[in-house]
Amino acid sequence: MGPPRMRRGPRPLPLHLGLLGLRRWMAMAMLPLISAGASPSSRPGSPGSKPEGQGPRRVPAEAMRLAGRLAAGGHRPEDFAAAVWRGLNRADGALLAGIRAYRRHPWQREEAALPAVWTEGGSRLLDYGGGGPVVLVVPSLVNRAHILDLLPETSMLRHLAGQGLHPLLLDWGEPGEVERGFDLTDYIAGRLERALAAVGEPVVLVGYCMGGLLALGAAQRQPGRVRALALLATPWDFWAEDADRARQLGALLPGLEPLLAATGALPVDTLQALFAALDPFSIAEKYRGFARLDPGSMRARRFVALEDWLNDGIALAAPVAREVLAGWYGANTPARGEWRVAGEVVAPERLRVPGFLAIPSRDRIVPPASAMALAGRLPGALVHGAAAGHIGMVAGQGAEAALWQPLRRWLSGLGL
Repeated sequence: MGPPRMRRGPRPLPLHLGLLGLRRWMAMAMLPLISAGASPSSRPGSPGSKPEGQGPRRVPAEAMRLAGRLAAGGHRPEDFAAAVWRGLNRADGALLAGIRAYRRHPWQREEAALPAVWTEGGSRLLDYGGGGPVVLVVPSLVNRAHILDLLPETSMLRHLAGQGLHPLLLDWGEPGEVERGFDLTDYIAGRLERALAAVGEPVVLVGYCMGGLLALGAAQRQPGRVRALALLATPWDFWAEDADRARQLGALLPGLEPLLAATGALPVDTLQALFAALDPFSIAEKYRGFARLDPGSMRARRFVALEDWLNDGIALAAPVAREVLAGWYGANTPARGEWRVAGEVVAPERLRVPGFLAIPSRDRIVPPASAMALAGRLPGALVHGAAAGHIGMVAGQGAEAALWQPLRRWLSGLGL
């Protein structure tokens, strides 16, 4: 084993540290207003104390309410302000301690020496062994494929291989010079279909997250090569939960165009910032929690493995980024029947293969309503509600019960 790899997470670090500064700035702005609201002469919306030479300052109603609660409890505003600063210092110190502990943790991932049954460009079809029906698993384009083989004890693929199946994992790899010109049609009608052809027999096609949409498009185009289709946390209606937010993501594209034109891809840190925007303060909270863990515990090792995966993302080819942001998010093309692969509309209702939809109830990346929109479009599909989050469903401590076993039972019911 070589020297420990330098960790860069949580990415993008300037964003997460900037959020700490923003929180402190908001406290600095709010605490004087609370003190002003505690003045006996203050009324909601009335002028509060002001620096010499400046006009009157309005006291927000929220500051007045908080000042009133402090007074009712017999607390002075200056004591409250001191307590706030102590709390901020503790929280920020715990975050920095968690980041240091993560970056110094000795665990390193050891890449498994798996045979590749097919390669093209930077992509490989990795063979996890086992006997029985072939299960070809398609991950997202923006994260490393090994989330499905995170740790020996947290590996969906190794579990399936031990359950009478023959799993193959499509590792998309980094987009090189050729792939940076790929659009979704190139990935689906090109690379994925050639991987299917290389297997030489019909497969159970399993798509995870964005990979589910890629698998869906390929299954429609190559029905003779797909005997069953499982879609795990796969979005379909991008406006189902918050249409305005989805359109706002689509509206980011013009501002990103100079970056896409210059690099041919949407960089990892930009993608990470978009994901962080879903719940910006949750990253800091989980690192504070990590600071309290025993570094030698299984929980700590699982945390490091998962964070290494999250922080080692893959840039998204510029044509794909345009199609995803403007089409999927901005215009909701899949749900509106306007998303096309090689000129053909992707229409799940045309599929005539058994379907399985795994929808995690605590998913913040793919809202359950977005994934559930496929339920009425895939004829006869079994809908499995998993009590887990987007990542926990496939790689969490409870993943075996949440997904792996239900998926295997469904396949057994098909005679596979």
